[in-house]
Amino acid sequence: MNELIIEAGKSEAHYWRDLWRYRELFGFLAWRDILVRYKQTVIGVAWAVIRPLLTIIIGAGIFGGLAGLPSDGVPYAIMVCAGTLPWYFFSSALSESAGSLVGNANLISKIYFPRLILPASAVVVAFVDFAISMVILAGLMLWYGMMPTWRLLALPLFTLLAFLSAMGPGLLFTALNVKYRDFRYIIPFVVQFGLYVSPVFYSTTAIQERFGDTGRILVALNPIVGVIDGFRWAICGTTEMHWESFILSTGLSLLMLALGIWYFRRTEKTFADVI
Repeated sequence: MNELIIEAGKSEAHYWRDLWRYRELFGFLAWRDILVRYKQTVIGVAWAVIRPLLTIIIGAGIFGGLAGLPSDGVPYAIMVCAGTLPWYFFSSALSESAGSLVGNANLISKIYFPRLILPASAVVVAFVDFAISMVILAGLMLWYGMMPTWRLLALPLFTLLAFLSAMGPGLLFTALNVKYRDFRYIIPFVVQFGLYVSPVFYSTTAIQERFGDTGRILVALNPIVGVIDGFRWAICGTTEMHWESFILSTGLSLLMLALGIWYFRRTEKTFADVI
């Protein structure tokens, strides 16, 4: 005869253990989303390159060519590229994960699995696009004859930071989107607005030169700033890291991740009923 033992305070430990037990489902959902993402498109995965490439061309032409903004001692297109690629990863991960629960309503209402798998798999899909788009950076560096430095070895760490920075607001928005469907209209606005308040087309060094350390610290209140500065530090080779603003931005990213996990777990039990 089997005994059912209920242990007080063990639900969290079992939940995180379930994430590992359902790893095959996680892989299946991520692979399914990758296949569906560009299904019935003419050029397929090439969109992962075309979208950021057009942004880089327009940004470099307007802000570098017409406005003449500084580029930290590297070709302006490479500086914009180093900001555009992590931003597209962040924005795509946020948008895809925010709609992941609503888009899988039938699955949620039928079987049990840790719901955290859905937004996490959506972030993985965004990461695949990001990995493909890195060919833009390689092409620009070859075009300008720019050799990478040892700093490029740190790029995987900043990519991991980008992953964590996207997961926090992604979990928060996807949980809110289940209960308040108005967020499907709010999220595109947040993404569009975030492009201009993030240092994608300009460097935080230029902000510091004009507004001093206070201005740079204020800009760092945006969690994605630490990721963009990290990418530019690793890729450009001439950009110096402002560690105070980087630590602030990274700390806010981790705080947002903790908040996102907390709110997601708090509301997870109601998803099947509300959705």
